[in-house]
Order: sequence, then structure tokens, then C-alpha cells
Amino acid sequence: MRKMGTFGILLAMLVFVISGCGGAGGPGSSSGDDPVKDQGASGTAEARSQGLRKVTIAASGGEKVKLRVEIADSPAEQQRGLMDRTALGKNRGMLFVFEGEQTLSFWMKNTLIPLSIAYIDSEGRIVDLQEMKALDDEPPHYVSAEPAKYALEANKGFFEDHGVEVGDTAKLPG
Repeated sequence: MRKMGTFGILLAMLVFVISGCGGAGGPGSSSGDDPVKDQGASGTAEARSQGLRKVTIAASGGEKVKLRVEIADSPAEQQRGLMDRTALGKNRGMLFVFEGEQTLSFWMKNTLIPLSIAYIDSEGRIVDLQEMKALDDEPPHYVSAEPAKYALEANKGFFEDHGVEVGDTAKLPG
């Protein structure tokens, strides 16, 4: 095996670090390489519709509120979240799925779209609703008021516009 000099080692480490930096944030943050991040790109509508799941919320006013969501159930997907996207379609969102109920904390690092978030417990009950500012990565982050298993992100104002309140229930994809 050939011995690497200091420059070669540094270069290899730099390549490794750059290729491994997908998003150094917590849940709700994300980064680059998303084939469906820009709605204006050709083929995007088709790409977005593939793999989307349905969430239905029984809102307090009796309305059934429906969203089509992407699922983020791995740590990598949760770190990437909706980062670097320039738009989120109408009645679209992202559902973050965690192992069990816990206090969840989201931030908006590199997230260009203002969002609303619904924290949901394992029974499907909405335990907290919050509005999140684009590019807000300063503490305190958006922390759930109660332990939750799910976090549902949608365009800012979505839940309020549809009469969704804390205590409402969501039917989540199985």
C-alpha cells in the first residue's frame, strides 16, 4: 500500500467531510440533493406525487382536513426535512415519524419556506401547534409542549386556515 503524504490525507479528509455533510441540523432541517425541491423543475409534479401519503385531520369545526405528505422516518430524512426548498405545494407537507413519544425540537436552518408544525402523540391527538419562521436557527427552537411521536409540517398558516386546533385528531398513514 502506498503511503500518503500530509496533503493527501488532508485532501481525502476534506472529500469525506464534504460528501458526508447532508445536513448537520436536527429534525426539520435538511439539505441539497433533493430531486423534488423546486416546484418549477420539469417532472417535479410527477416526482412529488409519487410516494406521497395521506393524512386526514378531524378538525374541531367538523371539517376533514387532508394533506398529501412525504414521510421522514429515518434520521437522514429527518435532518434533511424541507431544507433548501423554495416552495411547498398546496395541501402538501412532511410527516416526521419517531420511534416513540418524546419531547421534539425542530429548527429552521436553511429552510426557506415559513412553516406551521403540528406535534402529534401516538394516539393521533394534536398536542401542540406552532408557527415557524423561515431560516430561524437561533435557539430556542420549536419545542413540543408535550411528548409527541409525530411532527407534521405544512405551509405557514395551514392549520389555522383550516380550523385545526390542539386536541383535534389525525389519521396517519400506517
